[in-house]
Parts: sequence; C-alpha cells; structure tokens
Amino acid sequence: MREIVTVQVGGYANFVGSHFWNFQDELLGLAEDPHSDPIFKNQCVDMDVIYRTGETQKGVLTYTPRLVSVDLQGSLGSMSSSGTLYSEFSPQPSDVVTWTGRVSTHESEPRNKNLFLQSLYEEEQERSGMMNGINSGKSDFHSQFRNSDITECLESGVKFWTDYSKVHYHPQSLYELKTDNQEFDNYGLGRDAFIEGLQGEDLNDRLRFFLEECDHIQGFQFIVDDSGGFSGVAAEFLENVADEYTNIPVLLYSVRDPRFYMTPRSRKQTILQNLHDAVSFSRLSSFCKLYVPAGLPSLGRSNASRFLRIDDKKPYHSSAVYASALHSISLPFRMEPLGPTAESCYVSGSIDVNGVIQMLSGQARQNMVTILDVAMPAPSLTGEQTEQYLLGNLHPLTPEIAEDVEDVQALEFMTIHGALGSGRHRALVSEVKDRIVADYEHAVSRPKFSHLAVASCPLPIPLPFPSIFGNLVGKQGELLETLISGNPSRGSLDVHSIPIAARLRSSSAVLPFVENRLVNLRRFGIQRGAPGTELLRSWGFGKEELEDIGESMSKMVKTLDPSSQASSDSD
Repeated sequence: MREIVTVQVGGYANFVGSHFWNFQDELLGLAEDPHSDPIFKNQCVDMDVIYRTGETQKGVLTYTPRLVSVDLQGSLGSMSSSGTLYSEFSPQPSDVVTWTGRVSTHESEPRNKNLFLQSLYEEEQERSGMMNGINSGKSDFHSQFRNSDITECLESGVKFWTDYSKVHYHPQSLYELKTDNQEFDNYGLGRDAFIEGLQGEDLNDRLRFFLEECDHIQGFQFIVDDSGGFSGVAAEFLENVADEYTNIPVLLYSVRDPRFYMTPRSRKQTILQNLHDAVSFSRLSSFCKLYVPAGLPSLGRSNASRFLRIDDKKPYHSSAVYASALHSISLPFRMEPLGPTAESCYVSGSIDVNGVIQMLSGQARQNMVTILDVAMPAPSLTGEQTEQYLLGNLHPLTPEIAEDVEDVQALEFMTIHGALGSGRHRALVSEVKDRIVADYEHAVSRPKFSHLAVASCPLPIPLPFPSIFGNLVGKQGELLETLISGNPSRGSLDVHSIPIAARLRSSSAVLPFVENRLVNLRRFGIQRGAPGTELLRSWGFGKEELEDIGESMSKMVKTLDPSSQASSDSD
C-alpha cells in the first residue's frame, strides 16, 4: 500500500477539497452501481491510497478520506466537526456540584440543511431502512424534478463548502481554528493562531492519527488557501511535518479564490499584501518538494474557461475547476499496478508522488515551482476543428506566468483520462498515446522530457457539481459544433462525465511569478527605509532572516533564468 494523506488548509482550499472528494465518492458509487457505464467498473484505481477503512462504536464499517481539514470556527455550516458517521457521546451534566454560583447555558441554533443535504439524509435513511427490511415506498427518490430543484438551490445558495459535500468524514478530519482576529488576512495572524492555545499540537495529533495507520505512505498532498492568515497556519504546520516526517515528500497546491482579486486596496493594504505573498511563497515552498500555484485573477475570462461559464464571484464555481485539475493530476498516484494486457486497455503511466517530484524538480535545473494546466473538457482525438487538438487546449491555472516561452529545459507530467475517439467512443490508451506523440511532433516546441499517464475512465459529474458547462458541451463532455438550445449553463443533469487533461510543467514561464515576489520583498521589506520593515518584524521576521529569504528566492530566479539580474541588490 502506498498511502497519501491529504491536508486542506483554509476556506478556499476546502471549497476545492469538497469537490475533489465528491469526485471520489461518485467514482466509488458508480463502481458499485449495476446500471452505470462499464467504464466506471474498470477504473483500475486503488481508492485505499486516499481512503481509510474504520468502524463506528456500533460496529458499522466506514470508508472515509484520509484527510485533515482546517478552517475557521463556524465555517462548517450545518455539518458537525465530528462528521455524521460516528455518533459522539454527549456528556450529561454532572451530579457532583462544585460551583455554587449561577449557571447559564448558551446554545446556538443549528443551521438548516439545504435541499441537497436534506435529500442525502433522506436517501440514506431509506437505504438504511431497506437494509433492515423496511420499505418506505419511496422508490427513485431523486426524480428529475427534485434534482432540478436541488441544482437550482445550490446555484443560488452555497455559502459553505459543506453545503455541497456528499462525503462522510472521520471525526479526526475536521478542525475548526479559533482566532480573535476577524480579518485573518495576513501571514502573521495565521502564525500566531497556530501557536496559541495548543492548536498546533491538536493538528499534529490529528495528522499523526492518520499517519500511524499507514503501511507505506508515499506522500502528503497539501491544498492551501495562501491569500491570508491560513498561509501562516500552513507554514507552521508544514515546518512541524518537515521536522517529524523528514523523508515523506510534500506536494503543495496553493489556491486562491478569484474574489480575492476583486477587493479594492489602499497603498498600505497593497504593500501588506505584497509582503504577505512574498513571505508566504518563501515559507511554504521551503517546506515542500513541489510547489504548484493555482488561482487566476479571473478564471471566468481565462482561456481555461473557453467551454465553461464561470461566475468568479462564486467560489462554488471556480473551485470546481481547480478540483477537477487536482483530481486528474493525482490520478496516476492511485493507478493500480497491472499487467501489460490490462494496462493497455484501461490505464498506463502509474507513478508515485516521489517519482513526479524527482522528475520535475530533481533534474539539472532543480526547479520546484511548477505550472498547472488543464483542458476541461479535453477535445476528442479526432476533432475536425484544427484548434481542438489536445495540446493546444491545455491552458494555465497558474497566475503571473509568461506566455509563449520556448524553454528547451522544460519538463512535463501529464494525465489524460476519458478521452473520446471516433464516433464519440472512449479512445483506447494506445490511441491517446499515439495522438500525443503526433501532437508533439507538430508542436512549436517540445519539452526536454515528458511523462504521460492515461486512463480510460472519465471525470464523473456528480449531482452537486455546479452548472458551469457551456452549451457546446455534450452529455459525455464531447465538444459540439453547434450550440445546444436552452439554458447556456449546463450542469450534472445535462453533462454526466467529461474527458479531461491536466499537466504539471516545470518551465521558465513561471519566472515572473517568482521574480515579482522577490522584487516586492526587497522593495517593501529589505531595502533601507522600506515601509514594511516593522510589519515584517511583527510577523516574527528579523533582518537576517529576510535577507536569507531574499537570497533563496534569488537562487530560484537564477535557476529559471541564469541571465537574470534580479539577484543583484537594488537601491
């Protein structure tokens, strides 16, 4: 067994994670459904890599994500921090009285479940009744009418990431961070929150719980909302992980909500944010083996959303795209090791976390900041329109990168699954490989090295997935030549699965991302008379440490572009 432990830190990271786990839950359900497409019964994916088996106090077997999720207190909506599977014992008031003063009890009203969560509860109650020999008479609970009501409710009413989560979590998974700071918008506040009240120790204990039951862990998958205080929480958490689990590699995705870029800022707030970004990037990247920034200022207006209709004001929308890319890029970590015959039919290119890290950051360049690209949906292998060839439809989800960069040292790790061939049939693994080889031969530039993983199973679109597909996307995610009439935004009732391609790219195109942070750190935090020196000191960074951070980022810049002068001191 080669387990992966996932850690989600921050509000937007949990929005992404909620979609990610919904995909896994949907795949598990389709694999057991006798009426589902046979392709879902031959996934050749080992879910035990990211899931754990357990048992409730009543002896009921459970299967829950190997996950630690961190968010602010009150962020779970109608969900309890102990989850829903494990009934926690609620202590009754003690008969022993040691306090003679007045006692008052304050209870907050539980939040009401939305239509989707109500439907999940009723469906589970019905399933439980049928298992116990009770027939409620409610056959086909999810009728078309109810499903349309549910999707409409989600489109207009998602406030918490738990509002659309259809997954059961272990009581050790969900952690609500306590902080007195309402803003929680910078690195220093997150660092303080982790240290105060032994909250850091609590998180370490929860992570240890999942690690101790692993046979042979292959790595950590961190998803971090790095836009505010949670980057400080994650950095402190990661530092503990690095000290205690030295040989376990960390793959880190830093994600940002498009709404972050919509807030107008004063010059003082801009300086604070620039310093936060520089420090956050330096600290987070120093404790992981591969750092993947993902979070465009406007996902809805980006090339990645060419066939999508994203409302940037809805984290429910944008997080679905990032989760889709993360699911796809992590798929090879879970592919079952199969023989040549089976592998050629369903999957190819299985690799573990350390293998990808060595591939992208262990080469001569030693670059550990990579670009995340996605094609969603991926075009068919026989698309008649020349602009629909697959490589040309991979677009970046990483911000602040250079375009049309020819880098002879570039390295790539790509996953394609559910690709469609002629007649809208699922393409064979061998056909996908041949097409990519042909595409590279006609490409303007080719990477120095590329690893391709292929799977026949597409990305399933579960009921709570947002209505973000345009009316050129068909039922199986095929790209149509004519628009479908009716609602221009299509969801799970119209699109059941999609082919998707995702790619991690080690390229000098990421140079502006690193350079911008180095320049801002020097300008606002290190140079003589810099306006942010006192602010950084309040975050715990002295002059020498800041200079070390600057030198570290300078080395990254030199690695990406040896001719760059960004490493020289400027006055």
